Amino acid sequence: KLGVMVEVPSLLFELNEIAREADFVSVGTNDLMQFLFAADRENRRVADRFDPLAPAALRAMRNVARAAARSRCPVTICGEIGGRPLEVLALIGLGFTAFSMSPSGIGPVKAMLISLDAGWAKARMEVLLADTTGVASLRPALTELAHELGVTL
Repeated sequence: KLGVMVEVPSLLFELNEIAREADFVSVGTNDLMQFLFAADRENRRVADRFDPLAPAALRAMRNVARAAARSRCPVTICGEIGGRPLEVLALIGLGFTAFSMSPSGIGPVKAMLISLDAGWAKARMEVLLADTTGVASLRPALTELAHELGVTL
């Protein structure tokens, strides 16, 4: 099988072609986010500019999920955000259903998944991404909504 690891922003402009030809797509979120933000997530001087729950990053991820769905190409998330409950909540809201994660992420993500209504997540992500004027990150809004609905984070 032939798969593509989406790790560089230039591939975001070729998603339809990639998804039509590949047997699967995996999003390498660590590198993709670092390149999207042009900020090394491990460099303390610029790490605060790196937030995978920023509207631009989430819109890029939504485009990946949509292109894969249109072509019926399986898509997975690879990288640190796949093991973080709040980020996985957002990614489920964008249409992702497969995540790789370190063993330490399994328990917290599983607890979140058990308490989550995926339909709610999808509807809320659409609303949140529709109007992000002046919003640097959806992290506060997603955290608040999760708490209101009893989603375990």
